[in-house]
Amino acid sequence: MIINDLEVEVLRKNNKNMHLYVLPPNGVIRVSAPQQIDDETIRLFVLTKIGWIKSQIKRYKNQTRQSSREYVSGESHYLWGRRYRLKVVEDTATTGLSIISNTLTLVIKKGTIKEKRKAIFNKMYRNELKEKIPYLIDLWQKRIGVVVSSWQIKNMRTKWGTCNIAEKRIWINLQLAKKPIECLEYVIIHELCHFIQKNHSRAFSDLMDKYLPGWQAIRKQLNDFIMDAFEEKWT
Repeated sequence: MIINDLEVEVLRKNNKNMHLYVLPPNGVIRVSAPQQIDDETIRLFVLTKIGWIKSQIKRYKNQTRQSSREYVSGESHYLWGRRYRLKVVEDTATTGLSIISNTLTLVIKKGTIKEKRKAIFNKMYRNELKEKIPYLIDLWQKRIGVVVSSWQIKNMRTKWGTCNIAEKRIWINLQLAKKPIECLEYVIIHELCHFIQKNHSRAFSDLMDKYLPGWQAIRKQLNDFIMDAFEEKWT
């Protein structure tokens, strides 16, 4: 569907409401709409959001992104906001990652393909998050007065975190292990506040102000951090 010279993907789902997305890295516009909604209603809905859509597209075009990772010596990689230079060592007996000073050493078998190298990194990121998340959830669910039934780590393209309010579940983006630890804490608090206030309303902002004063600065820090090729800024 073409709306105001913009191509819009329309997905028909069993939704109650329409949802609008501008997806990275190229600003693809997508509307998720209930089955019964007609095209004219969708068109009018998108037109009311034209200013926001264009600002999102511009942001993606101007956004600094890391180059695609090859997992070879000399690359820069991040852990908890700190930049490390990668050193690859080939060894027939050992596989793993270690950190000494500012160097991240990847030990692999000769001929290990890129996908397997990436999997080793993702395992490290997942393990790092598994160490940090339980403490932060326990701390903040008590302070906020909510209960998390379960949490998971997921490599997400469009969100730093998400939640199922009814089932009290939260999902944390694997990529947060690359960001400063306060960004992870911010996302957890953000999701827990959604257990009380579903939408990004004034009441939601008031909750964030109450539990994490200055959260806007942390959100900006998260947004301004150099992004991976497929990540989207938190909104």
